[in-house]
Amino acid sequence: MASQVAGKSGNGLCDIQHTKGTLHEILHREHPRESQRHLQQHPPNRSAGSGSCPCADGRRVVLKMPEVTCRRASEVLLKTSAFIRNLPSFYHVPWEDQAALIQQNWAPLFVLGLAQEGVDFELREISAPSLLKKILLNQSPTARDEPGSSSLGAPLAAVQKMKNLLWKLWDLDLSAREYAYLKGIILFNSGRHVLKCLPYVQTLQQEAQEALMDFISLMFRSRLGRFAWILQLLTSLHDVEAGAIEELFFSSILGDVTINELLLQVLHIKPDWL
Repeated sequence: MASQVAGKSGNGLCDIQHTKGTLHEILHREHPRESQRHLQQHPPNRSAGSGSCPCADGRRVVLKMPEVTCRRASEVLLKTSAFIRNLPSFYHVPWEDQAALIQQNWAPLFVLGLAQEGVDFELREISAPSLLKKILLNQSPTARDEPGSSSLGAPLAAVQKMKNLLWKLWDLDLSAREYAYLKGIILFNSGRHVLKCLPYVQTLQQEAQEALMDFISLMFRSRLGRFAWILQLLTSLHDVEAGAIEELFFSSILGDVTINELLLQVLHIKPDWL
């Protein structure tokens, strides 16, 4: 199958034989001295509002300390882009595949980065006038809720889901090596996209997954369920709403640009003729 992919791609873009082991080597080299990671600053105790609750439907929240949290979130996004940029295997696929992988996976990669950097955050619920009140006051139903407000807030239910995933990741006390392998597994998840070099991308994801399994088998011989539990969390990470991340952390600085568009620019992902 590898030879078929190389033949179809042209210019050796999807030559699996040429890059076999490259992903494992890069991920391994990123953290040569491995030990269990402990957060430098343990996040505060879980609040009563961190659990999922049906009453969260329709409620919207903003950050309680936006200056501090948004700065840390921007640092996480920068580190996420640096991780991708330092993977030669990623740039061996056509730009269309690169763009599709970023669109599909930037949100779970970002949440994984929040977990690795120990970024916790407090929320403040914002009040939303009822539709009837807006009509009586002759306001647009989509008008900003508060004078001078720059954000409509993120859905509380979506943010709670994200916070729950962060706590589950912290409970696992993942090592730096495990985080690196997880990022590789997430980045090369094709999802619903039809890629030009799909078999090659699947090979890279399988390579990262096998490396994670081997590492866990070596470091946690008595905890055979750790690998399965981590993979289950990865599935949940893809349920995180990208829009909620943008609204919560970046609405005040993005303007009309999306995180997906920003990453494509930063990573220089564009057609060859441009």
